[in-house]
Amino acid sequence: MLSFIARHFLKFVLLMLAASVVAFVLVGISPIDPVQANVGQAAYLNMSPEKQAQLHEYWGTTTPLWERYTHWFSSMLHGDLGTSLRFNAPVTQVIATRSINSLTLMAAAWVISGILGFALGVVAGANKGRLIDRAVKAYCFVLASTPTFWLALVFLMVFAVWLGWFPLGFSVPIGVAASEVTVLDALHHVVLPALTLSVVGVANIALHTREKTIDILQSDFIRFAHTRGESPRSALLHHGLRNLALPALTLQFASLSEIFGGSVLVEQVFSYPGLGQAAVTAGLGGDAALLVGITLVSAAFVFGGNLIANVLYGVIDPRMRKKTLAEKVEASHV
Repeated sequence: MLSFIARHFLKFVLLMLAASVVAFVLVGISPIDPVQANVGQAAYLNMSPEKQAQLHEYWGTTTPLWERYTHWFSSMLHGDLGTSLRFNAPVTQVIATRSINSLTLMAAAWVISGILGFALGVVAGANKGRLIDRAVKAYCFVLASTPTFWLALVFLMVFAVWLGWFPLGFSVPIGVAASEVTVLDALHHVVLPALTLSVVGVANIALHTREKTIDILQSDFIRFAHTRGESPRSALLHHGLRNLALPALTLQFASLSEIFGGSVLVEQVFSYPGLGQAAVTAGLGGDAALLVGITLVSAAFVFGGNLIANVLYGVIDPRMRKKTLAEKVEASHV
């Protein structure tokens, strides 16, 4: 256990270090001038050279990249991720405020896509070659090739503009004080973005589960169950679902990175104030501190999802733990 914790902690530290360096370098070599991007080109040209120099110093564009990173890294070790110049607030405060909306959106999409994808995959695999199987495959292939932002625009136009079932965007009603916003108001605003994000995430899980279902239905233990008089449905429910759940569970946790990436586009289309929208704002404005902070949070989020998948895999399937133990014993003998 100590070896497991130490190994994954080292991986986590190296991941955070690499993510911060890459984010800083990308912002540093970006052609976007943070000063002009935030004050406007016309206003920038009408400023005096002294004012321009003052703004460049404020945004840190005249400071060498390595010096900016060293200063940020030193502050980060003391729990300070810097100040977002775009939002004029500490990075930790911006991330904490925005992460609530993003986590709500991604959690809803993650659960819906997992349940729906698993159910569609099992149904399609159990009815291989039939009409429902072809329909599920067509549905998944179309969704897998559909850009997330395009689907979000279609959903927004159909369900918000034409039908008027959902609001056009944002996470709360416009013109309503924060103290007067109810839980139902927040849920009403998150439903359409969550459905958009979940519909896109169904394809991979459904297709993978379908192939695994077909393999299990052709396995020896399912055939043995049939010889004992069990129906195909009973054999699949009692003997196949556990074997189907393992790869689906791993794939579901591994899809956290895709869900986070998709949420960036969905939040932009629906003007949903989450981490994705803040990341785009930071990138277009050259806000290095906020962009690096969001990068670290997203990297930790994905790392945690993969780690949980590995742990749960070993808990659900004891053979994984035995295999690991056997490998260690063999290595010690060698």
